[in-house]
Amino acid sequence: MNVIMRRALTGAMALSLAAPLAACGSDHQDAGAGKDTIGLLLPENKAARYEKFDRRIISARIGSLCLECKVDYHNAEQQVDAQKRQFEALVTKGVKVIILDPVDAEAAKSWVDSAAKKGVKVIAYDRLAEGDVAAYVSYDNEKIGRLQGQGILAALGSQAAASDVVMMNGSPTDPNAPSYKKGAHQVLDGKVHKIVYEKSIPDWSAAKAKKEMSDLIDARGAAGFDAVYSANDGMAGGIAAALESAGIKNVVLGGQDAELPALQRLVAGTQSFTIYKEVRPEAETAAEIAFRLLRGKSITSLTSTTAQSKSKSGIPAQLFKAQIVTRKNMKDTVVRDGVVRTDLLCADGLSAQCKSLGLN
Repeated sequence: MNVIMRRALTGAMALSLAAPLAACGSDHQDAGAGKDTIGLLLPENKAARYEKFDRRIISARIGSLCLECKVDYHNAEQQVDAQKRQFEALVTKGVKVIILDPVDAEAAKSWVDSAAKKGVKVIAYDRLAEGDVAAYVSYDNEKIGRLQGQGILAALGSQAAASDVVMMNGSPTDPNAPSYKKGAHQVLDGKVHKIVYEKSIPDWSAAKAKKEMSDLIDARGAAGFDAVYSANDGMAGGIAAALESAGIKNVVLGGQDAELPALQRLVAGTQSFTIYKEVRPEAETAAEIAFRLLRGKSITSLTSTTAQSKSKSGIPAQLFKAQIVTRKNMKDTVVRDGVVRTDLLCADGLSAQCKSLGLN
């Protein structure tokens, strides 16, 4: 065998070995394009759920439905421009199905409409993007807001009618936030004495919620309110820190998402309730809808209702239910479902409280 042939064979062997190695790379890398790629764009990584649950469950479900399919994943880290670039890059690659959880629902309209004209199917996930979306998978967000309001009333008990409530609402750019707010008002208005302060917190920022709460305490004093509605658990963490710093105890505080720090606050008694939304059915349904759209199949059996945005009506949708979690039912909800391990829940000096609740 001459030198040229040996070199050619060596090069061919190197390329054949490199190919499977490249296929094992992170899904952050270019997953390629074409009939077997599904785009997945999540909005931020401040909330623990997106990286820990949504991304993993969606990717795993797509993998189980389609061995040859690839997930091209990106996280916008709360940056609208970054998500726009990520979305447009997927379209440029030729990706025909994109699961999109928008940072800013209205900003996404132009991208979604442009992609739809090119035959791209966009599934709005968790937040309803504006524009020509093909399907929507989330929760009934007004109902979640009503659950939050009910949680406040239940925690206040017989004192509700005489109680003043502070409302820290979600980010102005999140289309779900007005629905949570509307639902909460439907329950609270007329049932509590007064909503004494209300503010929408940009980017769902715990730090900004903490500052707002601290400023409010300075303005109204420790006795200026009886309960705080927080649109999610991340902000509730900042609010709880502000209350603790001011030495304020026994104020009702509710959140949403059933994140570990919030569940620990429930155990400790510094947060009254959270809202538990099972991520798995939401994520797996979005994954299956994406696969069916990728293969040109019907999604009717997966979309039991319709939704309406500002720009489109009759959107095929699946909206899941949520439930209130308190100290009393943690064992039969989030612990039973494996959302949280009791060794983690009961860490940080909470062993005695967990024991009293039958959690360890």
